[in-house]
Amino acid sequence: MIFPDAMLGMLGGGQLGRMFTLAAHSMGYRVAVLDPDRLSPAGAIADVHLRAAYQDRDALQQLADSCVAVTTEFENVPADSLRWLAAHCTVRPTGDSVAVAQDRIREKRFLTQNGFDVVPYTVIERIEDSHNVEPALLPGILKRARFGYDGKGQARVSTPDEVRSAFMALGSEACVLEKRVALTCEVSVIAARGADGATKSFPVSENQHRRGILDVSIVPARVSQALAEHAARCAQAVAVKLGYCGVLAVEFFVTTDGALLVNEIAPRPHNSGHYTIDACATSQFEQQVRTLCGLPLGDTRLLSPVVMVNLLGDVWQRGHPAWDAVFSCPEAKLHLYGKHEARTGRKMGHYTVLGVDADDALAKAVAVRAKLCPDFDLRAA
Repeated sequence: MIFPDAMLGMLGGGQLGRMFTLAAHSMGYRVAVLDPDRLSPAGAIADVHLRAAYQDRDALQQLADSCVAVTTEFENVPADSLRWLAAHCTVRPTGDSVAVAQDRIREKRFLTQNGFDVVPYTVIERIEDSHNVEPALLPGILKRARFGYDGKGQARVSTPDEVRSAFMALGSEACVLEKRVALTCEVSVIAARGADGATKSFPVSENQHRRGILDVSIVPARVSQALAEHAARCAQAVAVKLGYCGVLAVEFFVTTDGALLVNEIAPRPHNSGHYTIDACATSQFEQQVRTLCGLPLGDTRLLSPVVMVNLLGDVWQRGHPAWDAVFSCPEAKLHLYGKHEARTGRKMGHYTVLGVDADDALAKAVAVRAKLCPDFDLRAA
């Protein structure tokens, strides 16, 4: 086990790295962040900020020399950098685990080969592949295999001609075409697997999106107990099959006929798990510290029903937000990420609202949002 006062390394300096750093500091650890952005949110509070590219060998060497263990805050960090670091210090999760989630094609094949249910799909690697799309897969969503997030790198398609046009618009790079299925809701599970192989999951989150970006998470999810337990077991099984050590998120579709389909894997803490900071015995970020340091997994009990609402840069478009709307609600907790520029669609922070049950928490969150940004209807998300 790695105990407090040790230096931990983080590849990536965004808000997830910042919240990891806050958790690590509260537990007595020091943190070194490698991120090229001089204004990185995590770098601003870390003990050491190495301002360099993720492939920079000198910076990686500094990280390896100063840190006992290293982790990552996002899946698009070069897997080869993780593999290189693993030869010099403890790295969790491994580069091989992260590489699976970096590519939708590899991810889909991993899931299907290991018996996890997914949306019907096909791979589009060349323009000619669009000519042979099965009619049963349309209408569908064409997704770039790499570097897509928050709805970016995606296009809705209904005909082979639209598949072909969208493929070219996405740069003629390898894509996955997924059939559009009728959904009841979308849910996610934050799971963790320790160095000893033990697994735990946090309560299932019900997620609503706007413009492809997570907008609201409701916990506990308003689904049957049987489905929630199935999702939790599935997420933990994904971690085991990956040989994973760390915190990961598994996102699911719940179809109108009751099926639970894996949408995608995020090999890191996740936006939909931010509720754990205020509403669980252990946060997802403390759990990340625990898995990195080989400590026993923390208690994942939900202490209160909760709703998490993302705050995008849109909220700043009319000037400084009316934060009294949040602070006037005693059950609300505000979290800002220390980003210096508010842009449309950029995640700037979030707030959580506790309640006696999920519906009570949601009603309070709606009331806060109505005061904070009256032009934005949370109920229409």
